[in-house]
Amino acid sequence: MTTQFQLAEQFRQLNQQGQFLLPNAWDCASARIFAAEGFPAIGTTSAGIAYARGFQDAELIGRDAMLREVGTIAACVKVPVNADIEAGYGAAPSDVAQTVLASIAAGAVGVNLEDRQHGQESAGLFAIDDQVARLSAARAAASQAGLPLWINARTDTFLLGQGVDAEDRFAQTVARANSYLAAGADMVFVPGLADLDTIRRLCAAVRGPVNLMAMPGAPSAPELFAAGARRVSLGLCPMLAVMGMVRDIAQEAKASGTWQHMTRSFYGFAEAEALFSAE
Repeated sequence: MTTQFQLAEQFRQLNQQGQFLLPNAWDCASARIFAAEGFPAIGTTSAGIAYARGFQDAELIGRDAMLREVGTIAACVKVPVNADIEAGYGAAPSDVAQTVLASIAAGAVGVNLEDRQHGQESAGLFAIDDQVARLSAARAAASQAGLPLWINARTDTFLLGQGVDAEDRFAQTVARANSYLAAGADMVFVPGLADLDTIRRLCAAVRGPVNLMAMPGAPSAPELFAAGARRVSLGLCPMLAVMGMVRDIAQEAKASGTWQHMTRSFYGFAEAEALFSAE
């Protein structure tokens, strides 16, 4: 039986070697499907987990409920699992440390920690020094647990359109990325960035590996890797695609009583039973 330490080492190697495509699951079924299709690791999507359980995104589900779901996903697959812990479920470094320890206890071998503040209107991003302290606390907690946790420091500079213009946004991203890496992060995650020229510049300026996010209209994974990305995450988008498919099934059934959308992507009952058979 593979130990959590061994899974952590596997996950570290996957991130270091590059061209790493990481799918993000929101429940055991989606995690099992990704694993069955040959992905060597699974990430969780905080928004996907929240939506599936009746919450909006942005930490409204709470730490305990989120990490119960992370634990369920980690227990149902044999590959490394990375936990999306949003902004750590608390502003203080001690809150982040508690969340990291709980993530490790749930079976995670990596975490995403973002720099967006939650819980108040127009809060924006944590100041760099504050986020550095929070990342340092995350690294200390992982060291306390004795696990080589892969810490992916997410910055929402592009997602929130920070800065007075594109160059200011780029400069802020580089400053945050390099500060986060110096504080103990292993990788920097920049969701919302899809321009290949900017990606090339960013990867050259950041002193560590960069993670990008797949989304409709974004360049392909090979293009993102060629531009310098080390990891590409599917993020929330598969779950949103499933929601769109369910909407289409509902609209067709109500309008015409037919099942073409349901037939198109049907996952057979026997196939599903086999996915969850005792091994």
